[in-house]
Amino acid sequence: MDFSTDELTQQVARTARDFANQHIKPHVMEWDESQEFPLQVFKELGKLGMMGVVVPEEYGGSGLSYIEYVTIIQEISRVCGSIGLSLAAHNSLCTGHILAFGNEEQKRKYLPGLASAQWLGAWGLTEANTGSDAANMRCTAVQEGNEWVLNGTKNWITHGRSGDIAVVVARTGEPRTKDNATAFIVERGTKGFSGGKKENKLGMRASETAEMVFDNCRIPGANKLGKTGEGFKQALKVLDGGRISIAALSLGIARGALEAALQYSKERRQFDQPISNFQGISFKLADMATEIAAAELLTMQAADLKNKKLPMTKEAAMAKYYASEVAVRTATEAVQIFGGYGYTKDFPVEKFYRDSKLCTIGEGTSEIQKLVIAREVLKS
Repeated sequence: MDFSTDELTQQVARTARDFANQHIKPHVMEWDESQEFPLQVFKELGKLGMMGVVVPEEYGGSGLSYIEYVTIIQEISRVCGSIGLSLAAHNSLCTGHILAFGNEEQKRKYLPGLASAQWLGAWGLTEANTGSDAANMRCTAVQEGNEWVLNGTKNWITHGRSGDIAVVVARTGEPRTKDNATAFIVERGTKGFSGGKKENKLGMRASETAEMVFDNCRIPGANKLGKTGEGFKQALKVLDGGRISIAALSLGIARGALEAALQYSKERRQFDQPISNFQGISFKLADMATEIAAAELLTMQAADLKNKKLPMTKEAAMAKYYASEVAVRTATEAVQIFGGYGYTKDFPVEKFYRDSKLCTIGEGTSEIQKLVIAREVLKS
């Protein structure tokens, strides 16, 4: 694997970093406290080509690689995990699903609007009573002539209310049977499709998480993605790529927490010297930096395999599992280094602390990642 960073990636990183510092950082706590979803930020990101990073130019995207994509997610998440999460969900899940499994007509119809941020994307798999047991989903789709009728509710959906275009995986067969789910594109404004309860979350509060409700929602047959019964298989492949983006999100949060703790440890004085001089603090910083470096290697390895269109289920799960746990540990230690101040909203580490936990849950819990890794290891 080539560890060098080319000029394009460096330029993309600078652009994302400058945008985050200028347009996101001044408002982070304001959005967090009010739980405001700052849609305009994503419109601006669309102008920079960051809402369709890996979408080919022929479909209105930037045509960049997964290396640039994870770089953007990291840089944004160093400042605000909420914006990083929404950016990842739009790119990897909704847009990524259509890019991977849409036919030519679907790609030309939906990808340009998603890539430009004319439309915001959502992706619906999870339900309240299924969680990781997705094969037992209750949201159904029944074919009636040239239409499909959707009924049920999806929960914990990023942009469940605000998304303009949603990719929804619904059950089209009996529960727990093979090939019992199918993916569909549903446009906001379709009769019978509405946003439900918005979640009041511990962290990631500026990233909208809400229900999507389907009540006899009729969609044309042309909106079916791939073949009937392929939905769950498609979702698993989409999640492989999505897990790399959550690893990048985790890395960004961890880096932000480390940078804040490092700066504070040099400025905070006790016993007439910076607290960074004390071994108890410096060893924490050493552990944080080492684990972040290891998580980055796993993440970039998975991204490299994704670029080359090589199998990366195991590597993506490893990156997501390890990086998300590192984000939690790093944020926890950052709060500890700040001491009492770390427990207040006057400093950024308490938000990194709250935001980090979602990374071990979303797009497959740490426990699910270990199941995936073990299954792949046992194949060899």
